[in-house]
Amino acid sequence: MLRTLAGFGAFGLFWGAWGAILPAVRSEAGVSDAQLGGALLMVGLGALVSMRFTGYLIDRYGGVVLPVVVVLFGACGVLPAFAGSAVTLGAALFLLGVTSGATDVAINATGTAAEAETSKPLMNLAHGLFSIAVVVSSLSTAGLRSAGAGALPVLGGVCVVIALVAAALLFPGSTRLVPVLADKPKRRRLEPALLVFGGLCALAYVVENAWQSWSAVHLDTSLGAAPGLASTAPAVFAAAAATGRISGNALLARLRPAQLLVAGGAVAAVGSLLAATAGNAWVALVGIGIAGLGTSVCAPTIISMAGAWAGPDRRAGAISTVTTIAYLGFLLGPAAVGAASSVWSLPAALAGVAVLAVVVALLGPVAGRAGTRQPA
Repeated sequence: MLRTLAGFGAFGLFWGAWGAILPAVRSEAGVSDAQLGGALLMVGLGALVSMRFTGYLIDRYGGVVLPVVVVLFGACGVLPAFAGSAVTLGAALFLLGVTSGATDVAINATGTAAEAETSKPLMNLAHGLFSIAVVVSSLSTAGLRSAGAGALPVLGGVCVVIALVAAALLFPGSTRLVPVLADKPKRRRLEPALLVFGGLCALAYVVENAWQSWSAVHLDTSLGAAPGLASTAPAVFAAAAATGRISGNALLARLRPAQLLVAGGAVAAVGSLLAATAGNAWVALVGIGIAGLGTSVCAPTIISMAGAWAGPDRRAGAISTVTTIAYLGFLLGPAAVGAASSVWSLPAALAGVAVLAVVVALLGPVAGRAGTRQPA
């Protein structure tokens, strides 16, 4: 359990710092907004390249994969600080994406294995710790930026912290998650249950990343909020997500995972609709917080259901399949909102996000039934 929480915490520390230090990375690399947008796409492409393969590596070599990919992730996290052009920044972000995708799969596979070993819910708590780490790291980086720190000191410092976490908490006990594949891995077909879990998780990620990415813009452009107030929206969402995940982990003592998924989707729909149709920024912030509470439990619960469904002999492979499909939603969600807002308006596009949350709630029982059918 400790290794899972440490892995999620380290992951959150980097991404919290990254969001806050991104303006410095852009400035030091000397790229335009359009060039930065293109470079950022390389993170998603790199992740998609590595996620499925990481599942195979974990099934083949066991728990030692987690600390190795976390250390590589921390090291690649420093590379954007050395970029001096759009090309070198894109290359650095591709490597960052490769190691980020690998880390994502490894920490989720380790978490579902810990759930199976202890028979206790863990994934929502672990994802909640990720959200807390994002908030803490983001605020800390903002303070360092105010003191004049550039990209290299911040990203280099985060790399050192991640390396220390790996050495102290991840390498010890890394052999507990044992390999499950023989010398020649069995060929596995893509079973319908994995498509159900992956597709539903992708929808949940669309809702989650839409608000994480567009909440500040919505308050600023749609509601005319002051810049300082608008900039608090992502932090409100992240704080609500952390609260929702920790609370959701406790609720699993009384609810079945599918029931929590239905409840989370319904709450996310209510919050999304309230935020999208709000007449002022303060009401929108309340809606954003409610949306964060609801959507926060969806993806961790689905990943946990997939791990329980797969069993020990193919858990990592199943998690890598589900997270790869789900990541498409995380990657495309903000772009889809932007495209919809150009056709209609940003509030209308965000109201569409509420509809997707309703779909997640309605399909929760389908995921529950899929989870009861053991793989062939």
